[in-house]
Amino acid sequence: MGRGGQRETTTMTTSASASSASRHSEEVEVVYDAVVVGAGIAGSAVAYQLAKTQERKVLVVERDLSEPDRIVGELLQPGGVRALKELGLLHTVDEIDAQKVYGYAIFRDNKQTCIKYAEEQEEQEEQEEKVAGRSFHNGRFVQRLREAAGSCSNVTLVEGTVRNFVDAEGNLWEDQEGGKEEEDKKNNKENTNQICGVRYKVKGKENLVTAKAHLTIVCDGMYSSLRKSLIKDPKIELPSFFVGLLMKDCPLPFPNHGHVVLADPSPILFYPISSTETRCLIDIRAQKLPRVATGELAAYLTDKVAPQVPEKLREAFLDAVSEGRVRSMQNKLMPAEVFVQPGALMLGDAFNMRHPLTGGGMTVALHDSKLLCDMLKSLENFNDPAKTTNKVAAFHTKRKPWAATINTLANALYKVFCRTGEEWNEEMQQACFDYLSLGGMYSRGPISLLGGINPRPFVLVAHFFMVALYGIGRLLRPFPTPKSLLVGVQLLLGACSIILPIIRAEGIVSVFAPFLIRKPRVKEGASASEEAKKKN
Repeated sequence: MGRGGQRETTTMTTSASASSASRHSEEVEVVYDAVVVGAGIAGSAVAYQLAKTQERKVLVVERDLSEPDRIVGELLQPGGVRALKELGLLHTVDEIDAQKVYGYAIFRDNKQTCIKYAEEQEEQEEQEEKVAGRSFHNGRFVQRLREAAGSCSNVTLVEGTVRNFVDAEGNLWEDQEGGKEEEDKKNNKENTNQICGVRYKVKGKENLVTAKAHLTIVCDGMYSSLRKSLIKDPKIELPSFFVGLLMKDCPLPFPNHGHVVLADPSPILFYPISSTETRCLIDIRAQKLPRVATGELAAYLTDKVAPQVPEKLREAFLDAVSEGRVRSMQNKLMPAEVFVQPGALMLGDAFNMRHPLTGGGMTVALHDSKLLCDMLKSLENFNDPAKTTNKVAAFHTKRKPWAATINTLANALYKVFCRTGEEWNEEMQQACFDYLSLGGMYSRGPISLLGGINPRPFVLVAHFFMVALYGIGRLLRPFPTPKSLLVGVQLLLGACSIILPIIRAEGIVSVFAPFLIRKPRVKEGASASEEAKKKN
């Protein structure tokens, strides 16, 4: 359904989809409902859902179809598992030695506490299965998602690199709004120059291929090459690096749990990614990492980090360092900047990034994929850019409170878990640890936010300031002193300085009162492709 005017010249073969190649052995006139750029988590999921449940014709262009080898994207929160099930993709975590994760253990200064995802549900006698996340090798999971998408007869999976967008006539698309861009953003007005597909280069070929579609969905990850074509000035922050180690045959103190060590100066994570392997991620707050070639990084891990690792894990940690396969990646933060561009939108890390401390990225990507497909389901086709744009705009409005809650939690928790040496910061972190250790409602609310089970912005803000007030109360007991009053005020101001800028960046109105967001000004009419055909 939804097949309109689109040309694609494709003489190609791909290792991932022989059936796709056979359908593209000659130059043909093809109509795609959607072109998906990138076959990662979001790209594969949205392609599968559009093709499987809505019978849309989808082209997926992925730069590299070999199995990814990453050190993040390995822990899927329960909310992400639920989204995976709703997408019909729960089977993709089977046969990859994925491990169930039931909660988190937190370590601070020789103390420890454990919080589980579903404490309130454990009291229910009829509960069939405990709420759990999944942890796994990222590459194995991504390949399973790609296999699922590629199994759909109306999905064409191609290995190639997208170079740019195209307009209705197949020419290079250009933003024609010029100086009116800022004014139009204020008025929530769309760019009237519709994107009608992409131009890409097939791996191993020299010629460029033009593929037209009524909707182009950009899911090409954190290093997106197309982001700046849609968002002129993306606000990207680089707070830290993750250094990754793979520890083998290392039982965790709390089996089937993620482990967070509140180390100095920033946290360390441990979680299982198979039945015999544990991933360790060390956060390093620096502009540049210590050099690997000179042994500086190994020395830092051995001398600074290892003494803070729980004793049960220390030997395996040092063995992993000595093996020498130390990986690293830059952590990035980018709030979702809503834009209205007929014919195109972004999903996943191309559109929105938060600190990976809480493992919320895949949960947001899968939730967004399901929500977008649900919003588009009522459309018979995507031929009318106004109707499609209205659905995409509604998607942005509806996703914001949910996604922003996970983003804000990740970024705020990271700042709380980093030690700055300031007394108020130490008190805030200790208060957070003690607050979660109380159990009951004090841990149930935060863990439901962390797990993507019930992420609500008002719940997040309430618990965040309850932690701050709990910390202030501890300072003032048994009776206040001038110093405790001063630190208490600093703690409250510090808490405000952590969370308010994050919420402001996400958009206060769109997070807490999305119903006040003005709808974009769009006019119904024929698609740009149809208008181009009339001209010809």
